[in-house]
Amino acid sequence: MAVSEAIVLRTYPLKEADLIVSFFTRDQGKLRGVANRARKPKSGFGSSLQRLSQVRIHYTARENRDLVRIDGCDLEHSQFELSRVYSTGVALDVMAEISDHLLPMAEVNERYFRMMTRVLDFLRVQGEAGIWQAVTYFEVWSVRLGGFLPELRLSEESHAILMEILKTPIEAMAPREWTRMTAVDLRRGVVRLIEGHVERRLLAAPMLEDLA
Repeated sequence: MAVSEAIVLRTYPLKEADLIVSFFTRDQGKLRGVANRARKPKSGFGSSLQRLSQVRIHYTARENRDLVRIDGCDLEHSQFELSRVYSTGVALDVMAEISDHLLPMAEVNERYFRMMTRVLDFLRVQGEAGIWQAVTYFEVWSVRLGGFLPELRLSEESHAILMEILKTPIEAMAPREWTRMTAVDLRRGVVRLIEGHVERRLLAAPMLEDLA
């Protein structure tokens, strides 16, 4: 049995009481596994399999099987408080959906893992006030670390924001009025790159754009 530091990306129902869990580990990359009886009220998994929960996950890889068996989860950081607010909940959906589609299976990406944990830490501190800064930072670095960020045609303001994002940790970025319209051409360009790469439309991105 292996134990890994991980971030839960998505869950999907399986049969009456089980879940298929997509999770991103620091040391093994993205994996998928089955959590037996996880949907039962008295399940030992509790809230540890909620999206973007940061956990230590216990799992067993089975020979010639695509899905591992998830034996248990120890919750380290929950995003429950962020999920209770619609706007920050949508931001979590964007991050989870992009990561689940973008990350290849079983490919270690330590920098992406550290970037995700840093953005989640930032959101837990900043809450609603940090949504646009956090999501813009996350989207730019997602395509950067995914290896397909070409030169973008941007306004002068958005180009300055891009350069700042690529050189500065999120918590050290210069204060600015991060609103819905901040770097809108940059964000839309990056989302189109992601959608083109995964060959599907992202469901959560339009919901984020619709936020007042």
